Amino acid sequence: METIMASASDVENKLEPLSVLKSNLAVNVKQRKRSDFLFSLVGLMSLLFALITLLALFVDLAMTGVPRIDLAFFAEFPSRFASKAGILSAWVGTFAVMITTAFCAIPMGIAAGIYLEEYAPKNWLTRLIELNIINLAGVPSITFGLMALGLFVYKLQLGQSILTAGLTLGLLVLPIIIVTTREAIRTIPNSIREASYGLGATHWQTIQDHILPYSSGGILTGVIIALSRAIGETAPLVTIGALTFIAFLPSSPVSPEYPFLSFKWLMDSFTVMPIQMFNWISRPQAEFHVNAAATGVVLLLMTLIMNGIAIFIRYRFRKKMKW
Repeated sequence: METIMASASDVENKLEPLSVLKSNLAVNVKQRKRSDFLFSLVGLMSLLFALITLLALFVDLAMTGVPRIDLAFFAEFPSRFASKAGILSAWVGTFAVMITTAFCAIPMGIAAGIYLEEYAPKNWLTRLIELNIINLAGVPSITFGLMALGLFVYKLQLGQSILTAGLTLGLLVLPIIIVTTREAIRTIPNSIREASYGLGATHWQTIQDHILPYSSGGILTGVIIALSRAIGETAPLVTIGALTFIAFLPSSPVSPEYPFLSFKWLMDSFTVMPIQMFNWISRPQAEFHVNAAATGVVLLLMTLIMNGIAIFIRYRFRKKMKW
């Protein structure tokens, strides 16, 4: 009997710490849940504050600039009279610079991303290149402007032209396209590659017929993000000599003679909408500030349209693909 009582006492002594441990665990879990809730609440409030502030700025910009937007605003050149001033040369210059930037950066960026992810050997040199690409994505844009001024304007004698602007912005957004292309390719399961190789496809056939189609949505997203950054850049273009006032358009890309295409416009002077906005907002007259707000609305709409097109294309690609 004494032995049984001693055994029961030992069991009770062992159960007490277990109950205390469970109690402490429950308190700890409760505290962690409370901390998670508070952190989520603070994060949500911060996000709402940022969105409300951004929405307020957009609404104020739209209320100021939208009444000024009409057909004449797009069809007139800048003028010293605010009521007659337009953004014809600015939006045409922006369009020309963005086309040049896209042709310079997109093929090179996607090709570099494919090479680094699919073909490059995994050694110290590749890791060094990858590190430099990531670092270049965070370099201030004015640095690219200074480099372009010395390389494209003075060394290569390209002048203060649309081609110089396109090459400058192309170098600026090239790291973004490379990084996003690599990330999009990494999301493709290895089972797709293995199935392709199992059917006798070569490495390039696998990339062309399977990897690129499946990763096209992520690649397009990166391209649009890159072009959205380029369309609003001002500092590098000012550095290479973009004009703040221009009353003429670049040369026509269409020629009446064979081959009916002219690239003379690449060497013409230019201005873009961010620089036109800066020119108007720096003037003391309130009417020019309204013009700047209207230009900002147009620039935002162009960016939203670009993103909308990218989302539509990505949706169509994903709808066609079957995993």
